[in-house]
Amino acid sequence: MSEVKVKYSDEDLQEFKAIIEKKIERAKSDLALLQSSYKNGSDNGTDDTSPSFKSFDEGSDVMSKEANVQLAIRQEKFIRDLNNALLRIENKTYGVCRVTGKLIQKERLKLVPHATLSIEAKRKQ
Repeated sequence: MSEVKVKYSDEDLQEFKAIIEKKIERAKSDLALLQSSYKNGSDNGTDDTSPSFKSFDEGSDVMSKEANVQLAIRQEKFIRDLNNALLRIENKTYGVCRVTGKLIQKERLKLVPHATLSIEAKRKQ
């Protein structure tokens, strides 16, 4: 009778930790780019105060800023989810489906390291 694994080995957890830390680093870099695109930068020029008529450009700029804000919010959530995954690694509960209690497939965790649901549980949603 084969023993069913209920948690990943410390070796596996360290491998996942490295993947997650790399993703966090990349996500923070992407977030900084997004934030700099919608926050008022250090450019103290007078382009935005000139009397020329450019409402279409301004509307486009506003829409672009709003889209970047939404992307930044999603990126912040992604970083938070990755940090939560690191906590689960520390607690040695990482990779366990929160619905079925079974291990989430290693391939899935490599692609979506912040996953808390197995494919089986995800399909039932």
